[in-house]
Amino acid sequence: MSQALQALNNIRTLRAHSRDFSIDVLAEMLEKLRIVTEEKRQEQLAAQQARREHEEKLSTWLELMESDGISPRDLIVSADEKAPKKNKPRAPKYRYQDASGEEKTWTGQGRMPKPIAQAVAAGKSLDDFLL
Repeated sequence: MSQALQALNNIRTLRAHSRDFSIDVLAEMLEKLRIVTEEKRQEQLAAQQARREHEEKLSTWLELMESDGISPRDLIVSADEKAPKKNKPRAPKYRYQDASGEEKTWTGQGRMPKPIAQAVAAGKSLDDFLL
């Protein structure tokens, strides 16, 4: 909590700070605080109303599903069946040696490894690296 809010929340500090202001300025501050409080109250009411409407819609849909003999688990199972399958990893297609002399492979997908790219730029063929 910021120091300004702590001062507003502590009656002694608030009294000490209020000595520096006139009644008119304090009344203006109070009105602004009331406006902020009312706005916050309206936001909370709107959030509660939205939650209630959401829950009502859910219960309505659940009742309709249950009346037709559909359970929520049926929806989950059917959604899982329609989920796209992940592709299997590709087999390596090219073999090369990295800068440390370690032998590595590349599937041909994605960015070309630096040693292969340098060799191709130097005039070698990509076929020279085939497995």
